[in-house]
Amino acid sequence: MDAETALDDSYFDYCPWDFVDRASAGQRAAQDAHQRRLADSGARLGPRCYVSPAAGVFTDTLRLGADSYIAGHAYVTGEVTAGDDCTVNPYATVRGRITLGDGVRIGAHSSLLGFNHGVAPDRPVHRQPLTSRGITVGDDVWIGSHVVVLDGVTIGDHCVVGAGAVVTKDLAPWTVAAGNPARPLRDRRAHPRRDRAVSGALPGGLPDDLSDGPSGDLSGDLGDAVARFADRARSQAADLIARCWNPDTGRYADRPGAPATVRAHCDAVEIADLLLGSPPEQLAADEHAERLRALQDPGSGMVPEFAPDGGPGVLPAPAADGWIDDGTAEYHVLAVGYALDLLGSRLTQPVHVVRRMTVDQLLARLGSLPWRTRTWSAGAWVDCWATGAHRNLELGVEDGEPGALEALFGWLTTRVDPWTGMWGTAESPTAGRLQLVNGYYRLTRGSYAQFGLDVPYAERVVDTVLAHGRDQRWFTAGRENACNVLDVAHPLWLAGRRGGHRAAEVRAWAEEQLTRALGRWRDGAGFGFGPAGEGGGGPGRKPGLQGTEMWLAIVWLLADLVGVADRLAYRPRGVHRPEPARSPGFATPG
Repeated sequence: MDAETALDDSYFDYCPWDFVDRASAGQRAAQDAHQRRLADSGARLGPRCYVSPAAGVFTDTLRLGADSYIAGHAYVTGEVTAGDDCTVNPYATVRGRITLGDGVRIGAHSSLLGFNHGVAPDRPVHRQPLTSRGITVGDDVWIGSHVVVLDGVTIGDHCVVGAGAVVTKDLAPWTVAAGNPARPLRDRRAHPRRDRAVSGALPGGLPDDLSDGPSGDLSGDLGDAVARFADRARSQAADLIARCWNPDTGRYADRPGAPATVRAHCDAVEIADLLLGSPPEQLAADEHAERLRALQDPGSGMVPEFAPDGGPGVLPAPAADGWIDDGTAEYHVLAVGYALDLLGSRLTQPVHVVRRMTVDQLLARLGSLPWRTRTWSAGAWVDCWATGAHRNLELGVEDGEPGALEALFGWLTTRVDPWTGMWGTAESPTAGRLQLVNGYYRLTRGSYAQFGLDVPYAERVVDTVLAHGRDQRWFTAGRENACNVLDVAHPLWLAGRRGGHRAAEVRAWAEEQLTRALGRWRDGAGFGFGPAGEGGGGPGRKPGLQGTEMWLAIVWLLADLVGVADRLAYRPRGVHRPEPARSPGFATPG
């Protein structure tokens, strides 16, 4: 293998199935030495096995049959015996007395726990005795991602266990099971053509993703699934928008019974453009545009939310630098501006708070943003300011002081962290990288992406975002919300579009999330935003316009990362558009 085709050692931590065919002589020698060290501790490994040095393997007994592997960051302890062609994918946990047959696939982040603690009330849990009945898995078994199998369970030959399942009881051979607790759904032999991960993509199939990593090419099946999904969504788009329209007030709400909002009107326009190629049928295009244009505050150029009684909203008093600190109005600069684009119109007047800000005021504001504690808020401010600058240029209005846009990009480029590719240091034990990555998306959407500039340190961005995308607090089945998935999908798309850094891992993550996303559609109502929580907020699980608009864009991004976006027959043109809105007309420093 020459220098041009050599793969970094870390590649095989996540793609060990490629080791036999693609490792260099030096990498093979290092793996042989690693296996000898394991053998010195009593392990017995068959031919063509691979055990990642990044895996935590601390076993009393380890037996791997031929062509088996343990990927990076897996945690393997106890007495583990596996047959031929067994795979333990990244971040999986296999502990206790575990026996695997031939051809077993254990998905990323899954746990086989072949031991237990006592729970008697006479002593603390940490002093309870350990028990171990063991776990037995038969031949040809597929265990999807984020599955938990408890001690004492036997999984019969040819079973398939859907992602996120918690297996507490034995499964008979050929069972397809999913859920918490896992329940049998059908006999795998009943529908032999529905055994791929895509079977859970649409109602009537399996409810959870079964993907266990990038070891198989699912693009063909996923392409068919996204095409069916798009047809289904397109046929229901008009009705799901109509259910959110109040003819008495002439306004849209996120969902029936919710208050009317400016964003709901913008979301309705975006959904109709994506799926129908036309404005929502409740009004003509010029009527939609006129209602949105009329919402702009003449003094600031921002767009306030409606008052509680549904009347015109009022903005707070400006800060010393003239800026109006109102997060909702800041987002409306994006939402209303892009909705008007889709309607063939534009804002009536400039975004004055951006136009009036001097370079010194801009730099002072950037320096005062909460980069260390609330990176999302800091990124959202940059998103709004840069979008306001774009709208002003669109109207042919010069900024109040020349060079403000150049100053923004100069400040950003000189303050990005070269180790993470991010701005800010908001990482915490409770939220992990949530604020950091979410803030990155908001910041780059309005600046680098909107103006068509390459992001700095793109490979480090991919590293940071992939690490966050594996955080089970935010990316376990049933916990994702649209904000958090979008904030990973868009940076992976943006940073990876001109390179192939960790492409297999990016694709695997996108495949898993895409299959889950397609299954979230609710007939006649669209998508729900997802669980509320830290960093997420949003309208919650109930289907509505915001969740639908965001997930439609997410589905496109994920499908493009997988290579099947053309099957959707739509492409976002609004807030979440992939193409830049304009060129800045200058080169960024660095």
